[in-house]
Amino acid sequence: MTSSAVSVRDRTVLFVSTPALWPSWPFLPVVRRCNGQEELGVMFDFRFAGVTGYSATVFAANLFELPAGMNEFMALPRQTFDSAEELVQAGWCVD
Repeated sequence: MTSSAVSVRDRTVLFVSTPALWPSWPFLPVVRRCNGQEELGVMFDFRFAGVTGYSATVFAANLFELPAGMNEFMALPRQTFDSAEELVQAGWCVD
C-alpha cells in the first residue's frame, strides 16, 4: 500500500469516527471511485438524533440533493458496515 493510500485510509477512518470534524455536520459526504465510475454517498450522525447502529452507514445520495424528511432519508439505499475500517475496505473515502 502506498503512503498516499495509507493517508487516505487513515483520514477517512478518523473523519468517519469523529463527527465533530465533519465540515457539513451532521452530514459527511463520501465517495467510492472504481473502474471509471463514481458513487456518491452521505453519512449522517444519528447519535445527534438519538439513534444508534448507523455510525458506519453510507446512504446513496448527493449531499446537495438530500430528501427533506428523515423518513425519506432512511428509505434511501444504504450500505452498513461494522466499522470505519470496513467502510474504507469497501472503497469509500471522505470526499
